[in-house]
Amino acid sequence: MAETKIDLKKKVFSKSQYTKTIDTQFSELGVTTLQEDLASQIDVNQFFQVYNDLFYEIPSNGETNSHEFLVKTSGEYINYDQIQEEIEALRQEITGLREENLELQVEITRFQTGEEIDVGALVKEAESQTTDTEISSQNLISNNTNTSNPSIIGGSTGGSTGGGY
Repeated sequence: MAETKIDLKKKVFSKSQYTKTIDTQFSELGVTTLQEDLASQIDVNQFFQVYNDLFYEIPSNGETNSHEFLVKTSGEYINYDQIQEEIEALRQEITGLREENLELQVEITRFQTGEEIDVGALVKEAESQTTDTEISSQNLISNNTNTSNPSIIGGSTGGSTGGGY
């Protein structure tokens, strides 16, 4: 083998020349400034825009990264169970007030006409309407949870519009 001679040349900089000539910033390693980090963060409006864009790509159910997870964690955050308890108490109060209203309407009718009215049948009808409303509300809540629609968490607050008492 033939030997080849290679001359190496070393360029030396003084301290003042070094800082002017050599870039000492780590720009190639992905280090960002605080301003760049803040600029890359998304705000609430951007989050919901991305959420709406990805809505149908998010799995319906799952322990994490799913609509079910979002509903549960958001529900915990807004005290959803406590709100549901309050709604149920209000429904029961509405039922009691309806029964009281019905009794008063029956008394008014009895005083005006002198006829007796079968209150039991009317109460059963009112209870049936209230139960139907509660079942509809529960189905609405259940369907919204199972069909990946977290935008509707609550549902109907109950009550029948069936006047006529």
